[in-house]
Amino acid sequence: MSPSLFNFSDAKDRFTSATRIALDSKTSKTLINAFNQTPGTETEKKTTLDQAFRSVLEEEIIQRKASCEDFLGLIYLSIDGVTEGICSATTPFLLLGDVLDCLPLDQCDKIFSFVEENVSTWKSNSFYSAGKNYLLRMCNDLLRRLSKSQNTVFCGRIQLFLARLFPLSEKSGLNLQSQFNLENITVFNKNEQESTLGQKHPEERDDGMEVEEGEMGDEEAPTTFIKKQSALKIQSGPEKSSIPIDYNLYRKFWTLQDYFRNPLQCYEKYSWLTFLKYSDETLSVFKSYKLDDMQVSKKKLEELKTTGGENVYFAKFLTSEKLMDLQLSDSNFRRHILLQYLILFQYMKGQVKFKSSSCVLTDEQSLWMEDTTKLIYQLLKEIPPDGDKFASVVEHILNTEENWNTWKNEGCPSFVKERPAETKPIRPARKRPAPEDFLGKGPDRKIFMGNDELTRLWNLNLDNMEACKSERREFMPSLEEFFEDAIEQADPVNMVEDEYKAVNNSNYGWRALRLLARRSPHFFQPTNQQFKSLPEYLENMVIKLAKELPPPSEEIKTGEEDDDNDDPLLKESNESPEEQQQKPVTGQQLDAIASKLGEEWKSLAHHLEMKETDIHEIESDSEDVKMRAKLLLVAWQDREGSHAIVENLVSALNSAGFSDLADSLSEL
Repeated sequence: MSPSLFNFSDAKDRFTSATRIALDSKTSKTLINAFNQTPGTETEKKTTLDQAFRSVLEEEIIQRKASCEDFLGLIYLSIDGVTEGICSATTPFLLLGDVLDCLPLDQCDKIFSFVEENVSTWKSNSFYSAGKNYLLRMCNDLLRRLSKSQNTVFCGRIQLFLARLFPLSEKSGLNLQSQFNLENITVFNKNEQESTLGQKHPEERDDGMEVEEGEMGDEEAPTTFIKKQSALKIQSGPEKSSIPIDYNLYRKFWTLQDYFRNPLQCYEKYSWLTFLKYSDETLSVFKSYKLDDMQVSKKKLEELKTTGGENVYFAKFLTSEKLMDLQLSDSNFRRHILLQYLILFQYMKGQVKFKSSSCVLTDEQSLWMEDTTKLIYQLLKEIPPDGDKFASVVEHILNTEENWNTWKNEGCPSFVKERPAETKPIRPARKRPAPEDFLGKGPDRKIFMGNDELTRLWNLNLDNMEACKSERREFMPSLEEFFEDAIEQADPVNMVEDEYKAVNNSNYGWRALRLLARRSPHFFQPTNQQFKSLPEYLENMVIKLAKELPPPSEEIKTGEEDDDNDDPLLKESNESPEEQQQKPVTGQQLDAIASKLGEEWKSLAHHLEMKETDIHEIESDSEDVKMRAKLLLVAWQDREGSHAIVENLVSALNSAGFSDLADSLSEL
């Protein structure tokens, strides 16, 4: 059909009517027929049908007569349209986004159940590439509307759906840099004068149970918590909590949450001492006061669940002082705190790729963590019910987490192994045998070259490379032999005048440079010293060689010793410069180069032969220029593997114009 025959307004009206008929009949045949009978190109008709779908949905939402089933029927119709090729692949996702934006949260729950059930449809080839970004944006919009403390189940369903939708190697959903949620702050009473500890408990008042204010801002949650804890306390008799609670214990206990929120504080000396003191007091309370077996009150707990007390999970802690004794008597609360300790210890002892080089544990810290870990597992086993089973499950999960840490440190490689290409075996080529008159017979296997003298020279050694390595063919002198006279003349004790020194001879200087280029590592090392003439340079090289060549007990005393000491290349080292250049790049060197590189990291990226996709990925991972430089160097180190040595990095820095950084890298 010619594009001039297409009328957008008429086509939209026809498609709108066909959509309503198809929605009532729950079949897409009417819509397909209308699409085929409408003149115009495929692109024009698809765009018009997409608009017709959204117009029908808009009318249904405005009239507020349609139910969730009507909305889902329209979305099912759009899915059939994509399958039949009459509408765009993004249409179902646009309709889903419009519906979820206009409905309240209770109805969004039903719509999202439909999204979860059709995850296999979204992962198919027809929908995945076109709709994955729409689904991700839709889920993020829902998470912004939901409360993390009141809609925890719905938020968890969204996260699980995204985990099922995207492949495991999708880096957008991974915390590659191991960053912490520093915004999760636990608020508690830090003013001892305003403390209510020691006053009458709310459950003992005559006028009923009082609602305590916690962090959740929910009036129902604290009441539910008190009801549950009151039922649990029935098992231990009419007496109050046996745990002596004062303001100091309250303050120290809740201060520990700041260390669980940001474990990097434990690497600081004074913060670690505070954490150590508060942890010992908290764990001693858990160790001294055991919880009774809950089997006695099993019947009462079942009655509590039937009366609406099944919601006992909270996303945030309730830090009211009046709930402290109830919380310490709760088995779930104790397990939560002890599990936080185990997670903190695992991070501090584990190998995390982006952890700073200064985050190193001392022997005392490691020993304390090892002893405390054993104590925590013992406490978990003593907490009823099923303490042994819970402790073993926690230990298994934490051991499995080590595998994920290793996978992230290796750059998150794909779990799918590609099959090697099947290659047919190559048949060896048939070699033509040499004629008998060319190869001699017998053990000597003498080769005839057609001339007696050439035959004699050729058969002096059957292996030409071994003949070239013969000691008799070594015509280049050693450094000791060649510079022996120059070293002796450089000694001020011998009082040799400058005009008689060998370094001032131009012929000697030319041969010295050739020998240094072949035998000495100092010839190619950069230096900050400026030399005006060749004799001055050779005299400086002679001083360097005198310090390295035997005898080591004899030192040349010159007036330039102070200048040499300032040059880091002249300092004595247990390793030769060649060995230093062949060493792998350390984490400390990467941190130093990244901090100095800053905003100019892109200039180095091209000389490290990084792809444009890798550069864009680094820019999206972090906004800090120093962190981008660190990510660049770490990516280069992962790619090169054993070839990520100092020499290669110095060469890249020099070619990029960062000679100062290359010099400083050699000194680290």
